[in-house]
Amino acid sequence: MRFQKTFATFTAHLKLNQQTISFTTVLQINLSSTPKASGFTFPAEWHPHRATWLTFPHNDASWQGDRLSKMYPQYLAFIKAISQGENVGIIANDENLKQFIITQLTAIGVDLSKIEFIIKPTNDAWCRDHGPAFLINPDTKQRMIVDWGHNAWGGKYPPYDDDNRTPQAIAKYLDLAAVTPGIIMEGGSVEFNGAGSILTSKSCLLNKNRNPHLNQGQIEQYLYDYYGAEQVLWVEDGIVGDDTDGHIDDTTRFVNADTILACVENDPNDENYGVLQTNLKMLKAMRLLNGKQPNIIELPMPKAVVIDDFRTPGSYANFLICNAGVIVPVFKNPNDQIAIDILEQAFPDRKIIPLEATEIIWGQGSFHCLSQQEPLI
Repeated sequence: MRFQKTFATFTAHLKLNQQTISFTTVLQINLSSTPKASGFTFPAEWHPHRATWLTFPHNDASWQGDRLSKMYPQYLAFIKAISQGENVGIIANDENLKQFIITQLTAIGVDLSKIEFIIKPTNDAWCRDHGPAFLINPDTKQRMIVDWGHNAWGGKYPPYDDDNRTPQAIAKYLDLAAVTPGIIMEGGSVEFNGAGSILTSKSCLLNKNRNPHLNQGQIEQYLYDYYGAEQVLWVEDGIVGDDTDGHIDDTTRFVNADTILACVENDPNDENYGVLQTNLKMLKAMRLLNGKQPNIIELPMPKAVVIDDFRTPGSYANFLICNAGVIVPVFKNPNDQIAIDILEQAFPDRKIIPLEATEIIWGQGSFHCLSQQEPLI
């Protein structure tokens, strides 16, 4: 791999007294070799945010028929909850969609000064996976973006070219340099403790529908170089209904530098029981960079969330940590309150914000999958 100075060229638009003024500028960050070698790292999700980015859903690729309109109230409530503590950046497919969003957010009392828009074509809604990875350099107080490739989870849902261009659009909007590693990587497939460790799953990152030319060691090297990590910890697989080949954000999450929330299924007859037990066993055998075994908190799965005979990937682990609190998907499920109680103990200094996700989960993802945080520095 060759590395050089990275430049981000962009055109920005300022609206002053109803007039739009355009200008073009160039931002330069010196990369001595890799983002890691230049002092950049991907911060933990609990690091303070400037904003959270979303790609607003507008077609029925994930929510068929009338399900798209049914999920909007839950999605809008998600935006409102995030906006209580930080800005929300929204990628809107076109100006008409932007005006629709503004009307809907106004109707539920969202402070529009907390909302930012980028107008660009989009394919799907899962910004965690096609959005940018934001890195920070604590010493120089700089930020940059990693623009991983996106192929819609192994080419399952074409077209995806518009979504694949999202990181560059956000880099230009924010005046940030962006580097392109040239391989497929999804934000939902990796989990960070902010102290050098990454959690991921073999079933996803080692799947030949992503980067068939790379072996495990080579993939780990990309994670080290472009996320600024020191250690990769592997679990085995994901849950039933997850069409991403086993994203980690449905099963295993860090809540601080040395504590892991691990999903478990208590019914031995459930399809998720075996794989989650295997993951739990692997987690218990892990050691962090400091040599210590991570603290593990078991988080129950909801009773099977079945909609129209489809077993969705309902999981309480697909929460978003934001400035306002921890936004947790709930499903009108017998285990909702049990999960909320566990999360309140796991995050004693943060507000737990349970939000209904019974319509959102039909799209086979939830709040974490839909969002990508932008750190403050």
